[in-house]
Amino acid sequence: MLYFLHQWLDINLFYYISVRAGFAFFIAFCLTLFALPRYIAWARARKANQPINKYVPAHEEKQHTPTMGGAVFVAATVVASLLSAKLNNWYVIGGLLTLVGFAAVGLKDDLGKVLSGDNLQGLSARGKMGLLILVSLIVSFLLIAVAHFPTTFYLPFVKTPLFDMGYFAVIFWTLVMIATSNAVNLTDGLDGLATVPTVIGLGTLGIIVYLTGHAIFSRYLLLPYIPNVGEVVIVAAALAGGLLGFLWYNCYPAEIFMGDTGSLSIGAFLAYMAILGKSEVLLILIGIIFVIETVSVILQVGSWKIRQKRVFLMAPIHHHFEMKKWAENKIIVRFWMIAFLANLLALITLKIR
Repeated sequence: MLYFLHQWLDINLFYYISVRAGFAFFIAFCLTLFALPRYIAWARARKANQPINKYVPAHEEKQHTPTMGGAVFVAATVVASLLSAKLNNWYVIGGLLTLVGFAAVGLKDDLGKVLSGDNLQGLSARGKMGLLILVSLIVSFLLIAVAHFPTTFYLPFVKTPLFDMGYFAVIFWTLVMIATSNAVNLTDGLDGLATVPTVIGLGTLGIIVYLTGHAIFSRYLLLPYIPNVGEVVIVAAALAGGLLGFLWYNCYPAEIFMGDTGSLSIGAFLAYMAILGKSEVLLILIGIIFVIETVSVILQVGSWKIRQKRVFLMAPIHHHFEMKKWAENKIIVRFWMIAFLANLLALITLKIR
């Protein structure tokens, strides 16, 4: 809407992506701050609490914490994006489809857990994965067939593409979205642990995508130039604003959890931004916390199956530190610091080509 005000009323201020991204951020932030207390009260009255996995360290104080808060910041992001972004931009449509599609799958899973009162219930692993793959395939086909997004593959530090993936890009992008969404889902085990690294990652990827969509900056930095892709920065800014509004109530001690509704959607959107910025490999550094958490689970499971021995006291790795009696807020803040430092390194790589 703001962009069309620029056209209808000749208000040049609303032409700029940076200005509309700022508006989207604050709209989503304010909407989330307004809606969350009301949602928390509603969820508590209906006992829509987060079932705690019986295999993780005991958190008696979290037994009655409402979940599915991700639905609030995803809805706020969608509203802010509809008000601020160009709605005839296919990259924006793809971003919103990614957010809403993955949130819908997570919501269905969360509802199953809440209604059963068991964290291990909800969607079956096969059913959940099938739905996530379906949404990823739809978004990937939209990028190629409708948005005509280039299927070239880039590596950090290299200024030219290595090769053209063609329609194999659909499989690759699907794997990136599935892997990232599940990695964030694994990380979302402590208050605010997944939220801040996601906001930092959105900032880094937002800069990369903006530069990629800018003819002058992309040429100066030897980045691929992809016209119109920068508009998605507005959706990223809206999501960052919604997440900060969510963090107001999710920071330790949390009054609300995002659930799979939130973790799956923000992970998939991070992957979507990395795809648009031709930074799928760099996403390993940008999302280093999510990578560490996932690798810890892989190592733990693999070691147990092969040697019948544990690598960590418990996986994902944040539970290992809990078992070592680290305070929860110490684990969270130190992981945030690692995410911040890794993203600074990721931004530095932009000039090394």
